[in-house]
Parts: sequence; C-alpha cells; structure tokens
Amino acid sequence: MTNGWNESAAAWIAVMGEDGDFSRKHVLDKPMMERIRAGNFKSALDVGCGEGRFSRMLKAAGIQTVGIDPTEILIEEARRRDPAGDYRLAAAEELPFSDTAFDLVVSYLSLIDIPDAPKAISEMSRVLIPGGRLLIANLTSLGTAGDGWSDEPEPRFCIDRYLEIRELLSEWKGIRVTNWHRPLSYYMKLLLSEDLVLRYFDEPPAHGGDPVTVAKYQRVPWLMMMEWEKV
Repeated sequence: MTNGWNESAAAWIAVMGEDGDFSRKHVLDKPMMERIRAGNFKSALDVGCGEGRFSRMLKAAGIQTVGIDPTEILIEEARRRDPAGDYRLAAAEELPFSDTAFDLVVSYLSLIDIPDAPKAISEMSRVLIPGGRLLIANLTSLGTAGDGWSDEPEPRFCIDRYLEIRELLSEWKGIRVTNWHRPLSYYMKLLLSEDLVLRYFDEPPAHGGDPVTVAKYQRVPWLMMMEWEKV
C-alpha cells in the first residue's frame, strides 16, 4: 500500500530537492543529527527513507546505512542520487532483516504514513540490538488533530477529535497522500509495550528560515522527537 505515494512521488522529489522542506531543514535535521552524533552508531536503518535525503546524511556521518521505502519511484531516485548506497523496496511492517541487525533505527516523519503502526514499531524494535536506539521524528498529535485556523476573535489553531484514530488526506504542492492521526498516548503505549525505554523527548523549535514561517511554528508544536533504547 502506497497511500498515494506512487502518484505523488515526482512532486515529492521536486519539493524536497537536496535540502528538504522547512520542517526538515529548519526544525528537525539539526537536533536529529545531534542525537545521532552523540550515539557513536555504526549501522543504521532508515525506515521510510523516501528519496534518500536523510540516509545520505547518515552516511556522511560515517554510519553504514540501509534505506527502505515501499514506493518504488522514490527508491529509484534514492539509488540515482547515491549509486553506492543501499536502498531497498520494503515496508516498515515487514522489514527484510534478521533480529538485532542494527544499532540505530530511524523513523523520520514516516510513522504518520504507516497504516499498521503496531506492526511497524514491533518490527523496528525487533531489528535493533540490545542497547540500540530507535530515533523517531513525527508530526505532533496536536498538529494532526488540527481542524485548521480560526480568525475569530483572533487567529487560533483549532483542535478536534483528538482521541479518534483516523486517516487524513494531506495535500500540498502537488502531493496528495494519506497520513494518520493518532493520539500521543497511542504511540507511547505501543513503544512501551516493546523492550524500549524512553531516553529523550523534544518538540524542537524552528531555527532560521523565513520569519513568518518561524512564527507559525512557534504558535503550535508541529513536530516532535523521541529516542528509545532497546533493553
């Protein structure tokens, strides 16, 4: 299941370019790489690698990296940009790797796209070595529960149906894909049910970039990071 990704792949590749969109370039990349550099990791699995941008960043940090994605067009683009890289067509719910194959697993804004989150999280935990880390960047549940902005009596971000797990149709710049809203407690219960211990949590602020967009990111916590250790 690609949830619209086959049809949106070309637009995604154009939007991401080499540097990524605002959320990646000006919010998540810096703190994500800080956590990764602090961990002295040797091998990594990038789950939902897309066109391979973050996999290439992991490789540049000296980490032997495998990127997987269920969208063939995106994997082909990742291979085109990085012919020496290791990019495989696979789904998060059925990782084609043995137990304890990696000391780092990264899910960089991919959980929101995965229909079977329980199976995917179980698989990500399975392929980690004891002491390995699962590093997650995701949209906040407050953001995905949003019902848009209201301008009366002043601009406010409206949140509704927070506890209801549901599909979301996301459309921007020619991209039209299905995401999922799930409350934070849902993710936390899934992760805690595995042999995982939370070691880090953050809702990182924007740094640099267009001031208007930075101000928007300051009003609502759009993005979160979690780092879990397998025990």
